[in-house]
Amino acid sequence: MKTICFITIAFMLLGPALSWAEYDYIDISNPFLRKIPVAVPFFKTAIINDAETQISSKAADLLSKTFEFTGYFKTIDRNAYLLAPNNSDIDSPNFRNWRSIGAELLITGGLSVKNNTMEMELRLFDTFKEQLLIGKIYKGKINDQRKIIHRFCSEVIYLFSGNWGYFNSKIAFVSTGSGNKEIYICEFDGYNPKQITHDSSITLSPAWSLNAKWIAYTSYARGKPDLYIRHLTEKRGAVVARKGINSTPAWVPGKFSLAATLSFSGDQEIYLLTGTGKIIKRLTHKRGIDTSPTWSPEGKKIAFVSKRSGTPQIYIKNLDSGRIKRLTFEGRYNTQPSWSPKGDKIAYSAMENNESNIRVINVDGSNLVQLTNNAGENESPSWAPDGSLIAFSSTREGPSRIYIMTAYGTDQRRLLTLSGEQTNPDWSPRVINK
Repeated sequence: MKTICFITIAFMLLGPALSWAEYDYIDISNPFLRKIPVAVPFFKTAIINDAETQISSKAADLLSKTFEFTGYFKTIDRNAYLLAPNNSDIDSPNFRNWRSIGAELLITGGLSVKNNTMEMELRLFDTFKEQLLIGKIYKGKINDQRKIIHRFCSEVIYLFSGNWGYFNSKIAFVSTGSGNKEIYICEFDGYNPKQITHDSSITLSPAWSLNAKWIAYTSYARGKPDLYIRHLTEKRGAVVARKGINSTPAWVPGKFSLAATLSFSGDQEIYLLTGTGKIIKRLTHKRGIDTSPTWSPEGKKIAFVSKRSGTPQIYIKNLDSGRIKRLTFEGRYNTQPSWSPKGDKIAYSAMENNESNIRVINVDGSNLVQLTNNAGENESPSWAPDGSLIAFSSTREGPSRIYIMTAYGTDQRRLLTLSGEQTNPDWSPRVINK
């Protein structure tokens, strides 16, 4: 696996390390967040030639798009710059020029390439305080450009929000592009989608392990719904093929075990399994369907769907006390719960008047909010690892596609477009590749 080395610039101007708490640029708890204007000129090149210039332009464009993807920033059109986009001073920019066009933040960069090895210097400035906030040098192969840009973006988001974002995460989903329902994986921004199952059958409900090395899913490859547990890079795994239904896997946070729905006893109940598919214990004991588990971040509670009250509703079980409480009361058909990484909210799909929409509710049952409205069928919410975004499927443009939105329902946009339909997104944890 390729390694990216990064070195903090020796002549950083910050003095003592800045704490994210010193900045209030990003209030991630604000549903009406004001986007921060940022300027990203083309990066300076050590040698003026077509190859380095092209790499520089692509790197700056990728950085701009990644910043805008977060929903926290808006990048300023380079046509508004007072200087040519590739003529910015990396070390000592004229802050007045950047303030005059509305830029509150400025990112400058320098780039050099030698023998397929790239060195990229990136700096983040506050144009009003006229202060360097972050300065880094990254080294890697030319093909590591995306990783370098995403590493820098993680540094910026951490400075402003106190979390590392989702730039080292992926999204698994189901697509019918091959003519069958198969599992695909793409990067967090929809880049580089790849088909990972080839069952020529129906596959559903992909679920990531905590280290993002394993995926569990349901497949009808053997003619009925069986549970597959698969390592993504090694040829090993397990199949749970008990009588009846084996479905809706959900990995336990921090452990090589998972919850899943099994019906070998005649009723659909939720069981705790080892990572090799062996039953540890039964988690629900009630007549009526219990399915679709999702874990609280500390792994001590599960939310799940049950018909014990007559219609599908979401319940929460405390695994220590065994106590179960009903979470949803509004609406007659609430399914597909997804527990937020911060632990305070649960997103789910609610069907009302023959239309499915994404709703979010606090784990104590308060503050119910519907995030999608009058935009086709919206299903299968899944949180980004930092809790700032939600991926979901929607038919608002015809065929089902994967969309993302902020945790408050703003900035709803399509993630990618492939042939066929795309459904069942599941966002992986953030994983650092070393």
